[in-house]
Amino acid sequence: MRRRIFISICLTSLLTLFLTFAFITGILYNSTFNSIKREVRNESLYISEALESYQGHFSNISSYLNTVGLKSLNRITLIGNDGVVLYDNFALPANMDNHSYRPEFIDAMQSGFGEITRFSDTLGESTYYYALKLEDNNILRIASTTKSVLGIISDSIIWFILIFIALLTISVIVARFLTGSIVKPINSLDLDNPLSNDTYEELSPLLLRMDKQKKEINNNIQELTKTRDDFSFITDNMSEGLVIFSENGHVIAANKSAKRILGVEEKHYYLENCRDSNYVKAIQSSFKGFSANEKLYKEGHAYQLSANPVKENSTGYATVLFITDITEKDQAEQRRKEFSANVSHELKTPLTSILGYAELISKQIAKKEDIPRFAGLIHSEAARLLQVIEDIIKLSRLDESDLEKEFKDVSLDELCLSVAKDLATKAEKHYVKINLNIIQVYIKGYSPVLYEMIFNLCDNAITYNKPGGNVDISLRKNENTVTLSIIDTGIGIPMEHQSRVFERFYRVDKSHSKDTGGTGLGLSIVKHAAALHDAKIELKSEPGKGTSVSVIFKLKHF
Repeated sequence: MRRRIFISICLTSLLTLFLTFAFITGILYNSTFNSIKREVRNESLYISEALESYQGHFSNISSYLNTVGLKSLNRITLIGNDGVVLYDNFALPANMDNHSYRPEFIDAMQSGFGEITRFSDTLGESTYYYALKLEDNNILRIASTTKSVLGIISDSIIWFILIFIALLTISVIVARFLTGSIVKPINSLDLDNPLSNDTYEELSPLLLRMDKQKKEINNNIQELTKTRDDFSFITDNMSEGLVIFSENGHVIAANKSAKRILGVEEKHYYLENCRDSNYVKAIQSSFKGFSANEKLYKEGHAYQLSANPVKENSTGYATVLFITDITEKDQAEQRRKEFSANVSHELKTPLTSILGYAELISKQIAKKEDIPRFAGLIHSEAARLLQVIEDIIKLSRLDESDLEKEFKDVSLDELCLSVAKDLATKAEKHYVKINLNIIQVYIKGYSPVLYEMIFNLCDNAITYNKPGGNVDISLRKNENTVTLSIIDTGIGIPMEHQSRVFERFYRVDKSHSKDTGGTGLGLSIVKHAAALHDAKIELKSEPGKGTSVSVIFKLKHF
């Protein structure tokens, strides 16, 4: 803008300068030429009057003309009425041609006077001729020569150049000053507060519009910022991962969960932080325009990867990747499969034995003395089968989660006494002593489920104990909780198995040995019973030293 203003001022100055020179030159030339014309006319009148006084005396006329011709700077010519030059103070009359065809001579003969201006381009001069008719019909013509406009300019060209350079320099200086003074208020505009500026009135509509647009832009920015912040807040607080890839494979955006799961960062290439084959397969498929769903297993977690293509332009696809933690679902599926396999095994094993022994008896293959033993085995296997079925039914009942409607005040100390009484025979058989350290305490719960929980814990404490060992049953109550603890001095549980002993059909003894009996569902029932009563289970065990299981009930159930 500064340059345009500067050039405009300079061009205006130059144009003004040229026009001024042209007008002044023209005015001066016209003024000078008009003065010459007046001078020539006046001189013609004076000489014509003098010649009239010498009428009839040609010698006197010649003498007068010679005298005047020597003193005058103008050209004096006396022409006869036939066009023959009688006198000329600049040339010999004999050498001059006839002037009867000259326009000023013809006009003078007809109207008494004539005038004309002749220009000489070669000499750069203009000559003014004035012809006056005398009483004797002769013509007196006086001519004055002066420089033409071009002649004046050519003669004064040096001065013109010097003046032009001086004025041009002044114009440039003035243009710079004016440009600065014009641009300065514009450069000092406070665009953050357009209406606070005190500047050219012509800028008011622009400043008003800028202020309006600034408010609109600020409002739009605030809305966009709020939308972005809301989006960031929502995505960053999502447990699911969200990643957006550009068509060239770089990360445009990623929320906290995605960064934690995949380790991706903005502007990173999609292969920089994760090279899992399923992840790469899903992303590459999406880049080709096809949706993909894959599973990613990482650090003990299972994730569902859902990659969807987004048409970015005519040449490629961007990708939106959604990551869902399906660890529980995946583990539940694994447990379901394990449960199905375990149930099949637990039911098939006793049934196989029962069918085998029954077939031996029915086909009279067994010896008579073996029949009672086979019948006993059939009875024990049937009892085992019935126990498995009953435990499965109990777990199914616990899974229904509608037992809270049947909650009542339950005396935990009475349940502990009942369990100790019911397991006394088994404890004597295993040479284990049951010790009670209980207080009277009531909680809100479902008595049959609580009984099963305590019974299973104590039954395991006896079964996996050592001869001469102890099982301690205790109840403690404080301001916020009631704690039921069953501590044994048995064989203990290795650390690698402690996190899984509450799973269905899980046994530390992988061979499902019948030496200890049981169905592998006891501790799973304990876990579900505790969950039903919103209780927490704490397990502490050390191989060879025993196991401690504590069930902590919250006071809100009391």
